[in-house]
Amino acid sequence: MHSNSQWRPLFFPPVRFVIYLFLCYLGFIATVLWRRLRGVSTHTLTNPVSLSLVSPSLPLSLPSPPPPPPPRRYQLFTERLSKLEEAEGSFDDFTRSYMFYGVQRQANNSLMFREWAPGAQALFLTGDFNDWNSTSHPYTKKEYGKWELYLPPKSNKSPAIEHETKLKVPLSSTSFWGLQLIGPWLQLVHQHTRPKRPRSLRIYEAHVGIASPAEEIATYTNFTLNVLPKIKDLGYNCVQLMAIMEHAYYGSFGYQVTNFFAASSRFGTPEDLKRLVDTAHSLGITVLLDVVHSHASSNTADGLNKFDGTESCFFHSGARGQHPQWGSRLFNYQSWEVLRFLLSNLRWWMEEYRFDGFRFDGVSSMLYHHHGIAMSFSGGYSEYFGMQVDEDSIIHLMLSNHILHALYPDCITIAEDVSGMPGLCKSVKNGGLGFDYRLNMAVPDKWIQILKELKDEEWDMGNIVYTLTNRRKGEACICYAESHDQALVGDKSLAFWLMDKEMYTNMSSLIPMTPVIDRGIQLHKMIRLLTHALGGEGYLNFMGNEFGHPEWLDFPRKGNGESYKYARRQYNLLDPDNNLRYTQLYAFDRDMNLTEDKYGWLASQKVGDKTNEKDKVIVFERANVMFVFNFHPSNSYSDYRIAAGPSGKYRIKLDSDAEQYGGHGRLDTDTEFFTEQEPFKGVNDQWQPHSLKVGYGTAVWVLGPR
Repeated sequence: MHSNSQWRPLFFPPVRFVIYLFLCYLGFIATVLWRRLRGVSTHTLTNPVSLSLVSPSLPLSLPSPPPPPPPRRYQLFTERLSKLEEAEGSFDDFTRSYMFYGVQRQANNSLMFREWAPGAQALFLTGDFNDWNSTSHPYTKKEYGKWELYLPPKSNKSPAIEHETKLKVPLSSTSFWGLQLIGPWLQLVHQHTRPKRPRSLRIYEAHVGIASPAEEIATYTNFTLNVLPKIKDLGYNCVQLMAIMEHAYYGSFGYQVTNFFAASSRFGTPEDLKRLVDTAHSLGITVLLDVVHSHASSNTADGLNKFDGTESCFFHSGARGQHPQWGSRLFNYQSWEVLRFLLSNLRWWMEEYRFDGFRFDGVSSMLYHHHGIAMSFSGGYSEYFGMQVDEDSIIHLMLSNHILHALYPDCITIAEDVSGMPGLCKSVKNGGLGFDYRLNMAVPDKWIQILKELKDEEWDMGNIVYTLTNRRKGEACICYAESHDQALVGDKSLAFWLMDKEMYTNMSSLIPMTPVIDRGIQLHKMIRLLTHALGGEGYLNFMGNEFGHPEWLDFPRKGNGESYKYARRQYNLLDPDNNLRYTQLYAFDRDMNLTEDKYGWLASQKVGDKTNEKDKVIVFERANVMFVFNFHPSNSYSDYRIAAGPSGKYRIKLDSDAEQYGGHGRLDTDTEFFTEQEPFKGVNDQWQPHSLKVGYGTAVWVLGPR
């Protein structure tokens, strides 16, 4: 009944049978080995009842698998660090290379000059001391591209070159003869003391040159005498100094550095800057340097570009060494001597001027070969891990943070990164890049977008809160409503967006406020406090914006007739005799910082938030303080119930509607608010067992336990 094609034999052919027995044998061996690992005796295989028996001397579970290999970035970091320590003895010695290069004064007052210029054919020292003779003092070529010049002391035992003498290092190369460059290692020596690292970081971002109402370049001394006392009075515990590294073009805002081992001479002497830092420290103010290691000026006459006559002395050659938008040169972070130069540069600023840390500029440009140009980062991990990432830059940043935090445990490092690189603020030992903070750059852009595009009644409370809180857990952020970027020409300060031309005519406190001034002053305070309290673990303010500085910022250039009119901060607006409402905004900013200093919300986790779109209300709790914001353009509320955290008695700790802040004084700040045992849906839409009633107009309250 079956065809032969359908019939199959019931026995195994010899070859198949052998294979079958071999597989059974392998299965038996695997079973025995598995049971031994599990601690089961092999003889129990014949006894089903004994299958659960385990040797008491062996673990029940399988041995832990070997640890996975370290992440690629961390592995590259450890390899580079190991090579560095093997070749140089230690990173401590490596980062003190500024004590070898440049000009070094010996014990007998002789001077030793050293430079690294591997492509040069000849180097010379010229300056005031030899009437700028470009060939009278040649360097001697050493191995590995190093050059040396020794100058014995004068007959009276004093140094051959006096302090603060102007010097240049002309070189001769195969393609650039007689090119005069300021030696990148030239420096002076001084020392200071440091305050302890702040628990809550409140940063005053400042530019020394514009820190005066006068239409001129201000000085380090002016900043020391006139601005530092204001920073202290305002409650900021940190000042971030921009444009300190020497730069030839004033209008570059200090971001086209020409000499990395020199403080800008246009503001005064090195001693003046050291006195500024020392005075800040005496006031308990931490000082950060806005450091630019992401690129360098393309200048050849006074910069690093073609220092030895070649394209590739400090930078990549070809297109990789050119920033397509900034017109500047890009460092070769894989180069051993570039690594020495930049890491020693960080160490030099920490030691010579006693800075307390750094805000690293242009980190987004460093992280990627595309430099973030025309990129819109969505947060997908493919954007952060791939061939577009510049691993050399990442390893350099990891080394920078590792060395800084190892040598200076209280050192503060902040990354200017708009891309949202994962692990940016994770410690290096945990595979991160090691920064302490990331700038939350999306927040100021959001505020400017809102003010440009939306009417007051169209503001989306939920979207504002989302932007302020959209950050990775455990990644500390510096938040700000506006910085120098928003003040630059082509844009306007928040105050000018809010009140515009009326700031010229209607800011007098002797006349009633117009609707525009009234609304603008109230929103200016609320925007800044909401950003301060909800946006991060640190807060930043650009100088002058604390009192609603009008207009914009524009440095002297051909397009404005080389004018200094907008390259200044008009602190004179705060003169009490002027009777201007700027003093009211200043007072609010000061008390906002002092209130934070008392309760420490920047160092505390936020406990949820609650928004009401219809009422334009935002409520949240942080550091046992209740924040209540009413952004409605016209509605005031009485007996407005909100959920409370800890039960008890609350008092107003900060009221933006107070008269001294330019408000209407509609509330009695001595009023006490008692929680009630009435459940109410509060933060994160969770029911809270206690609630309380408040009443307020267009304002913000900070309610603290009595």
